[in-house]
Amino acid sequence: MTRVQVKPELLRWARDRSRIDEVVLATRFPQLGAWERGKKQPTLKQLETFAKATHTPLGFLFLQAPPVERVPIPDLRTRKNRRVEAPSPDLLDTLYQCQQRQEWYREFTQWVGETPRGFVGSVKLDDDVVEVAARLRNALRLDLEERRKLRTWTEALRQLIEQADATGVLVMVSGVVGSDNHRKLDPDEFRGFALTDTLAPLVFINGADTKAAQMFTLAHELAHVWLGETALSNLDMLTGAENEIERWCDHVAAELLVPLAVIALEYDKGAELRDELDRLARQFKVSTLVILRRLFDAKKMSRDVYWAAYKSELERLGEKHGEGGGDFYLTLGARASKRFARAVVVSALEGRSPFTEAFRLLGLRKMSTFDELGRSLGVLT
Repeated sequence: MTRVQVKPELLRWARDRSRIDEVVLATRFPQLGAWERGKKQPTLKQLETFAKATHTPLGFLFLQAPPVERVPIPDLRTRKNRRVEAPSPDLLDTLYQCQQRQEWYREFTQWVGETPRGFVGSVKLDDDVVEVAARLRNALRLDLEERRKLRTWTEALRQLIEQADATGVLVMVSGVVGSDNHRKLDPDEFRGFALTDTLAPLVFINGADTKAAQMFTLAHELAHVWLGETALSNLDMLTGAENEIERWCDHVAAELLVPLAVIALEYDKGAELRDELDRLARQFKVSTLVILRRLFDAKKMSRDVYWAAYKSELERLGEKHGEGGGDFYLTLGARASKRFARAVVVSALEGRSPFTEAFRLLGLRKMSTFDELGRSLGVLT
């Protein structure tokens, strides 16, 4: 049996890069320890299986040294004011897929004769935050009173996504890589990103985060689009980002969802803070953390009280993540963006794009699934 010469450090690098528990990998590959120590060498088939299991391009394992991988867009993430290094394969694969989808959609818009989106890059960092938020609210047709009447955060998020879609923004929301439900995205690694483009502006939201957190992330990424700045967004939102762009986008997002003038009037200073946080969070359909920040911005509490309450709220909320279930075809439309999915289906049906390309872009395998998606999007009857 032919063995493949692979440097042990590359195998260790692939294991670390995958972020898969070492015990789990060792169970699947009993000889992994011996391979990493250079005592044994895997067969080509074993190496291919290992590469697939760790989501590593096979060619990387034949390099002389582990490659240094970087996020292909500006990375503005920080955790406790420190840069976040070493992107996971899940993050990289999600970014690459979105870039491919954006490139395809850009060509599609040119083919159908769509005009550039005038709002992309229409504002500047020195523009007044309140005025910018008002412009976004107007473009999105975001009615605060209407949102108050919605029953759940899920309904409010879905509505905001549809409103962004109507302006021409591709909004993709997923808690997994592509259509692979075994590769769950980690909100602690990234919450979202924006790929700005005048023809195909794209926003990706980590659907494994809470609905309330997704709401703020979407607003934050839309601010990036209006600013015309592509970026992988900050992890520590609302805690005072060091980066000027992130800080500005946080302010715009907060003002968009919870206008300062409105919450200043709505706040009942005689009520218990805990009860007020829940009431106002339900009213504005955001997280209690966002409400806390806006109350502080409105000078309803001191900095010391704010930070104490913020830390207490973080502990109370814990790590409540998780993408909900629901109708498969509605979920698929959300993952790929309804605007994008509809364009791909139309392009394939009209013969402009081969069905193999449509299946690849949408993560489909069966024609029956394609037909049902088309019906759910109103393209097929």
